[in-house]
Amino acid sequence: MTTVKQVLDAKGHDIWSIDPGSSVLDTIRLMADKKIGALLIMENDNLVGIVSERDYARKVILKGRASNDTPVKDIMTRKIIYATPENSVEDCMELMTKKRVRHLPVLDGDQVVGVLSIGDLVKNIIADQQFTIEQLENYITA
Repeated sequence: MTTVKQVLDAKGHDIWSIDPGSSVLDTIRLMADKKIGALLIMENDNLVGIVSERDYARKVILKGRASNDTPVKDIMTRKIIYATPENSVEDCMELMTKKRVRHLPVLDGDQVVGVLSIGDLVKNIIADQQFTIEQLENYITA
């Protein structure tokens, strides 16, 4: 069973964040520059929220707000669903499915140590399955 720590060690521990007072426009620009679908909202190294493309669509575009005049703190999700390095990939998939989220910050105590997307988890599951298939094929043909 693969752990979140193992996935992060392979993927990397990059963390992209922005200040809660930043504009939504700056937030979306950073997400586009980094090619990510969600961004952590950090204040003095503390995780205070997360914002996703979905938040932008539902809380800015559909409500007719101005991206340049709206601070990201007004649209961020404050109740953060997160994983720990010890969680398994399967635990994370279950949590993301149940809570209907596509990104999980990874916290070790109060410290953010990475972020996982649904794509990261699917990629890991596929790699594990491919390894198992290869092992079975080698066993059968040996």
